[in-house]
Amino acid sequence: MKIAVYSGSFNPLHKGHLAIMKYLTSCGGFDGVYLVVSPKNPLKEGIGADSAPERFAAAVNALSRYPELSVKVDDIELTMEPPHYTVRTLDALKRREPENDFTLIIGADNLASFRQWRDYGRILEEYGVCVYPRKGFDIASDREDLIRENQKYTINIIDAPMVDVSSTQIRDGEAAGRNMSEFKI
Repeated sequence: MKIAVYSGSFNPLHKGHLAIMKYLTSCGGFDGVYLVVSPKNPLKEGIGADSAPERFAAAVNALSRYPELSVKVDDIELTMEPPHYTVRTLDALKRREPENDFTLIIGADNLASFRQWRDYGRILEEYGVCVYPRKGFDIASDREDLIRENQKYTINIIDAPMVDVSSTQIRDGEAAGRNMSEFKI
């Protein structure tokens, strides 16, 4: 089976994430999506690993309202020793399910900084990425820049909807006392 690995802190899971998952399961060419809640992104500050079980439970609860989606909230990173590098997660998924083909799903913002990721070249060569649009990022240019480095890299641009909301905006809005529930799922 062809599995999309959609990994992140999902703090909180929101309508933008849902739009991506709907795209991936309906017309993205994947048999299913594994939503991997990451305890701690090594490149981000401010989100502690101690909130991972709560974020995982919230994702399970939110996605239970969308049974038509072929999405599994996967706890693989919750059982792995830190640091939580994506390449380690992909390798663990492949060991656990050698019959499946895994592709990483990332936003254009992540592609722009992908060289900062641990073993990014191996991710691009062995697993590949599908990149969805984010406002203010030139996916095509960033893709071409990486492909010039290695023609064996697999970087597919997907025509998923662009939803102009982020978890950071939701958290900041809530901290300022605004009701942000319309953006959450």
